[in-house]
Amino acid sequence: MSGVSRTPADLPGSGRTAVVTGASSGIGAATAERLAAEGFDVVLGARRLDRLTALADRIGGRALPLDVTDADSVAAFVAELDQVDVLVNNAGGAFDAKPVADADLDSWARAFDVNVLGSVRLTKALLPLLRASGAGDVLFVGSTAGMVSYEGGASYTAAKHGVHTLAGTLRLELVAEPIRVIEIAPGMVRTDEFAVNRTGSEEAAAAVYRGVREPLVAEDVADCIAWTLTRPHHVNVDLLVVRPRAQAAQHKVHREG
Repeated sequence: MSGVSRTPADLPGSGRTAVVTGASSGIGAATAERLAAEGFDVVLGARRLDRLTALADRIGGRALPLDVTDADSVAAFVAELDQVDVLVNNAGGAFDAKPVADADLDSWARAFDVNVLGSVRLTKALLPLLRASGAGDVLFVGSTAGMVSYEGGASYTAAKHGVHTLAGTLRLELVAEPIRVIEIAPGMVRTDEFAVNRTGSEEAAAAVYRGVREPLVAEDVADCIAWTLTRPHHVNVDLLVVRPRAQAAQHKVHREG
């Protein structure tokens, strides 16, 4: 259906193809599942093809290997696609919690490569198909860390600030085109891997959420993503900030006990 103009009546999902990166776990996996339930044809991209394939088989999606930090992998992924209506730039992560004085520059480079440059690589490569869709969406999974700074978070907050300004700049550049640019900025989300990758241990990761009643989970963020993507296409949700009720701000979290 490339090149065919969509109308609001065609939304939300039926007949639309959504690409979700980082879809093998966490928010990406939950988003792929939710969009499939909304009627989208979902293409799942991630490095761990075994997990990706199992999820794709379960939800009726299509699994393709994808490393957003590798230009050749991105090119091979895009070559498999002939229609894309939605791109969910979800692949990302935090890889340390060190102060700037002890900065691990390899960790900084990794954070920028996957969060910022990875999103740029895939967005740039898929823009022709998104334009051809007649009603395209580029959605960035950012973070409240992209709007504030805090001790020990510089590599991640700097990267997510980059994602935030990338979304804002792209929206300005595409304002005359039939493409929405959406940013979802979650606060505290408890997933299986994020805090472990950042802190390096299960014990340290558990401490991040200790005493917090009902932190967000991946399905909560997927619900927000699905809602923004299924609005009539003249409605652009520029930025949706979502936190658990127990988190009033990045530095203000109520912990029980």
